[in-house]
Amino acid sequence: MTRVAVIGAKGRMGTVTCEAVAADPELELVAEVDVGDALSEVVDNGADVAVEFSTPDSVARNAAWLLERGVHVVVGATGLDADDLTALEERTGPAHCLVAPNFSIGAVLMMRLAAQVAPHLPDVEIIEEHHPGKVDAPSGTALRTAELIAAARGAAPRVPGPEGEPSRGRQAGDVPVHAVRLPGVLANQSVRFGAAGQTLTIRHETVDRTAFMPGVLLAVKRIAHTPGLTVGLEALLD
Repeated sequence: MTRVAVIGAKGRMGTVTCEAVAADPELELVAEVDVGDALSEVVDNGADVAVEFSTPDSVARNAAWLLERGVHVVVGATGLDADDLTALEERTGPAHCLVAPNFSIGAVLMMRLAAQVAPHLPDVEIIEEHHPGKVDAPSGTALRTAELIAAARGAAPRVPGPEGEPSRGRQAGDVPVHAVRLPGVLANQSVRFGAAGQTLTIRHETVDRTAFMPGVLLAVKRIAHTPGLTVGLEALLD
């Protein structure tokens, strides 16, 4: 049985994760650590895996501390940049780390489909919608989607808009991203491709945080057999 700790256990995602872990017969929830609590509780309770759902300003530090003490880490919190990922990879070894911008399997498939479309319809914009409490914009999912599209399409798109302005949103590489923050929204994303006489939209909607739990549990169960640093849940779906 895999012993699991949850960091950020009192937050919305942390609470749902604790419930999902506790209900899984293959897992044992051994520590619920709130933001700001001592991470030593994770080690003291013998956790094999820690799920990190804290805050952008603490996730990199927490993940590094846990890896150095031999605890596998599944990271769902946002706020990691390329330098943070490099630093985490350097700390892997006996302990492994998976960083997933989105644990919804439907959202991961949306990103994969977008990458498949991109070589054929290179002109694309991303519209991501989240609740007002989401602290980062664009979202990690939108940035990961843009990264996959850019890697897949090969050819640069035309730049629409006056004076070369690509959109009223932001740029992720050379992919325009619009970030919407509204009450009543949890997490949605549309990837809109355009070409002469046609458009193609790939859309994923999350209506409840339980949508993320199959992906979280998959990562928790597979992380011990996934050496080094893995970015993206898609690596576990193959």
